[in-house]
Amino acid sequence: MIDVILKKGKEKAVMQRHPWLFSGAVERVKGKPANGDVVRLVDAQGKFLAYGFYNSQSRVALRLLEWNEDVQINDDWFRKKIGVAVNGRANILADGNTNTCRLIFSEADYLPGLIVDKYADYLSLQILTSGIENNKAVIIDELQKLLKPKGIFDKSDAGSREHEGLETTSGVLAGSPPPELVEVKENGLTYGINIAEGQKSGFYCDQRDNRRIVAEHTAGKKVLDCFSYTGGFTLNSLRFGAANVTSVDSSALAIDTLKKNIELNKLDAAKHSAIQSDVNKQLRKFKEEGEKFDVIVLDPPKYAPSRSALDRASRAYKDLNRIAMLLLNSGGLLATYSCSGAMDIDTFKQVLAWAALDAGKEVQFIYQFCQPEDHPVRASFPEGEYLKGLLCRVI
Repeated sequence: MIDVILKKGKEKAVMQRHPWLFSGAVERVKGKPANGDVVRLVDAQGKFLAYGFYNSQSRVALRLLEWNEDVQINDDWFRKKIGVAVNGRANILADGNTNTCRLIFSEADYLPGLIVDKYADYLSLQILTSGIENNKAVIIDELQKLLKPKGIFDKSDAGSREHEGLETTSGVLAGSPPPELVEVKENGLTYGINIAEGQKSGFYCDQRDNRRIVAEHTAGKKVLDCFSYTGGFTLNSLRFGAANVTSVDSSALAIDTLKKNIELNKLDAAKHSAIQSDVNKQLRKFKEEGEKFDVIVLDPPKYAPSRSALDRASRAYKDLNRIAMLLLNSGGLLATYSCSGAMDIDTFKQVLAWAALDAGKEVQFIYQFCQPEDHPVRASFPEGEYLKGLLCRVI
């Protein structure tokens, strides 16, 4: 096995078991490992530190896997990690009210670059690193053995694969192709999920708990669900007795699927209206028209993909939340989220404070949202904590 020598003084993060080693920390490489090969990381004196996936094209030169020199990174190692991750989600699926969740969450489950989501009898798989790509066969085999899905679909179409020297891929990896809409259950509600054409892996199961919590505040209320996608917050609000719900999303496919989901759950379509539009434009239109709401949900896409984008993203979050605050009746609730890992909760609170000041509003934070248990945060990898949100009372 090829040795990668660490620069002197760069041992701290490795010893603290952070799974990323950036290229600037590498002193030299003995030999010429291929991208995705497992290598030994050693210190300047040649002492073993960890095993990891190597990639010469990525800023993250090594994705560390194992700190015990006696452990072999082989097929059995991957099978064990997959089994532990899958078994750790069993309680989420136990009562039958939910049959969709994230089974494997990349670094958080010690498999950097592998994401696996369960949608009823189908699995959606994303491979984002060359090391996982090299071990795709054993991964697919173990998933089939453990879960016996009807099909496994490849959604490895993320642009981040380019940084690993990988082309984007999509299509059936095993079993049968999924139907146009796979019906899944989450907290007792049924959703039609378009795995092949939907965003990300097909659905946002990271908001499972938060949808229910917000919905508990919507009985008899006028609700606005922004960036509604296929209707997670909308459906829950209607089920909990909202007077009416308006859903806004720029995707025609998402809006169409949302309407089908309302029919699927036999919810009152007369209490719902859907608008296909850019959310920022639509919020400004509502303001011009004098519209007011009791509850507004803001669940935008990732505005800050990296720390370098944080200032620009903060301005975008502030403007979005400022307009939403102006559309709320006094005492109304704003459920607002950021899925940008680069923005921590304290910065997000500060952004909302600025938005409130500009809007001339007072804001109380009455609940703090986070990602659910199938999106765990590894103690040595705080970067895995990406989803945060606040339920705000706006006065």
